[in-house]
Amino acid sequence: MTFEVPERVRPVRDAVYAFMTERVEPAEPVLVGGGAAAADKLRELRGEAKDAGLWALGHPAELGGGGLPFLDYVFVNEVQGRSEWGQLALGTFTLQDSLMLHEYADARWRERYLAPMVAGEVSPSFAMTEPDVAGSDPTGLRTTAELDGDEWVIRGRKWFTTGAAAAAYTTVMCRTEPEGTPPHRAFSMIIVPTDTPGYRIVRDLPVLGLAGGHYEVAYEDVRVPASNLLGPRGEGFRIAQRRLGPGRIFHCMRWLGQAQRAFDLLCERLNSRSAFGGPLADKQLMQRHVFESYAEIQSARLLTLQAAHRIDAGDEARVEISVIKVVGARMLHNVIDRAIQAYGAAGLTDDLPLSRMYRHAREARLYDGPDEVHTQSAARRVLREYRNGGNWEFGLR
Repeated sequence: MTFEVPERVRPVRDAVYAFMTERVEPAEPVLVGGGAAAADKLRELRGEAKDAGLWALGHPAELGGGGLPFLDYVFVNEVQGRSEWGQLALGTFTLQDSLMLHEYADARWRERYLAPMVAGEVSPSFAMTEPDVAGSDPTGLRTTAELDGDEWVIRGRKWFTTGAAAAAYTTVMCRTEPEGTPPHRAFSMIIVPTDTPGYRIVRDLPVLGLAGGHYEVAYEDVRVPASNLLGPRGEGFRIAQRRLGPGRIFHCMRWLGQAQRAFDLLCERLNSRSAFGGPLADKQLMQRHVFESYAEIQSARLLTLQAAHRIDAGDEARVEISVIKVVGARMLHNVIDRAIQAYGAAGLTDDLPLSRMYRHAREARLYDGPDEVHTQSAARRVLREYRNGGNWEFGLR
């Protein structure tokens, strides 16, 4: 194993980096504004990405994507993460849902959604968390689906369903099995087209003041065919884990891209700004910001690559993924926070991307599982290994 970017990946990684820094990042002021201008700009960027051969690089080739192997794509995802619009501009926002649909959906749904989704013509959404249930314990989910003849009848309420207003369908996690069923075998995934009667968007949910398209959705006697079941009945948690595991690595690599961008801004500021008789770069406390940020980024990067390597080798890497989820989110917050500190009041304004990045960084400690749950899960697995007579030596077992 090597932590260097493989030579076979370097050209496409460099091309994505250039696209991000030369096309996507300069377009952010328009994209942030929303509305017709943002939609037109995103459409323009997507067309340029397709023309440059940079579209949907992580999607399997048989689905119309770039066909990059998992570990190769991890290196590309790192530079794509420099901007929150990287996924949308480069056609990778749908990757997790495309893979899930490809593996578990019946032929009808694959034919209806897969090709258009990879092409960026339709969007998916995923509904798991609920307003009145602790998201850290999804075994308590209350949304139900009952069979009535050859139809599922879905009742309940979900929130933080990202992109629901623009999505063609939502994959809904709901209880399908009777009371007494073991909790992790009581839930299923069901595909619900968003134009189905009873599917009602209640509200958009701005996150820390950012209107990012996270929606609360009510399911009011929603009826869909029994064949809309995604994968085997009662296997919702297993399918969710298959979706979320690699997805957390994708998150962590994008966080590294965001952190690197904040680090770039930090170093530029320290070299260009003077105060108290000299450049900020000469101040020891500012130098400490550089040291701590460099160390945290590199540590998180190596942990993330190790987890990706284990996934690529066929391991579920549960401990490694939990560790990078916690360490990566903490690293992201710390690096952006130091960059804001170096810019002073300017760092709090929208003249720089740091304010928006900072708010998104705070989300990272919650979505795909809060830090506390991942910390507990990783520690329990390590302790169980020792209790069973094994050990955990540098992650090699």
